[in-house]
Formats: sequence, C-alpha cells, structure tokens
Amino acid sequence: MGIRKCNGEGYHDPTTYEALSNIRREEKAAKRAYRPLVYICSPFAGDTERNTERARHYCRFAVRSACIPLAPHLLFPQFMDDTVAAERNLAMFMNMVLLGKCEQVWVFGSAISTGMAAEIEKAEKRDMVIRYFTENCEEVGLS
Repeated sequence: MGIRKCNGEGYHDPTTYEALSNIRREEKAAKRAYRPLVYICSPFAGDTERNTERARHYCRFAVRSACIPLAPHLLFPQFMDDTVAAERNLAMFMNMVLLGKCEQVWVFGSAISTGMAAEIEKAEKRDMVIRYFTENCEEVGLS
C-alpha cells in the first residue's frame, strides 16, 4: 500500500506525505543495513599458515552472506604466542568474551580442535545458534 499525498478528506498534505515517506525510507535502509555478528570457529593450531588462510576465506564467506565475521584466531596471534600456555589461556578467555557478543557461531571443517570444542560448548550453554559448514562453506547442519 502506497503513501497518499492527500489526507483523508482529499486535501493535498505534503508535510505528512514527506514525513511518512522518510519513515518508510529509513525502515528499508535499516533492514538492508542489518548484519548479524557471527563468531568464526575454525582450526588454528597445527598448520597455522594454511588454517589462517582458511579462516580468512570463511570470513569472506560470512561477509558475502551479509554478516559481520569475528575470528579472534586471526587477531590474537598478531601479538600473542599460541605456543605459550599462559598466552593461549588468556587468548581463549578473550575468545569466550567475544563469543558472547555474537548472535551465532559458525563452525567450519570436519576436524574439531580442543579450542573449537570449548567454544562450541560455551555457545551451547548460552543457547546460541550454531551453524556447521564444510571447508568449502557448504552448510551441513544447524543446532
């Protein structure tokens, strides 16, 4: 249903028409602009170079899927050492804090690492939407 330029009595009402048109435009823009924050859960340890490239690929997939990806395992290794137990524990703590800010958790690949298992467990406890994808970004399940 369109917005009428005239009021109920048939008189031209440009002020009301403009106000209602602006509201409709803002509502449409808000719907287009909304992108949920999703936590990217994928392996990091082991072949870190390959796993980092895969995580970047998963983040690009999330952006193409109209989401905002959050992949702490791409950020924290820039200044923390995953091979130092104290730093890994701190990074995992920060991961859990960030996970709590997300609407969904997207799990990629068939291999679930210890860190990923902890993230999935935390998401389950928080009753979050958890989506599972193959390494090729094909969805395989939803929990």
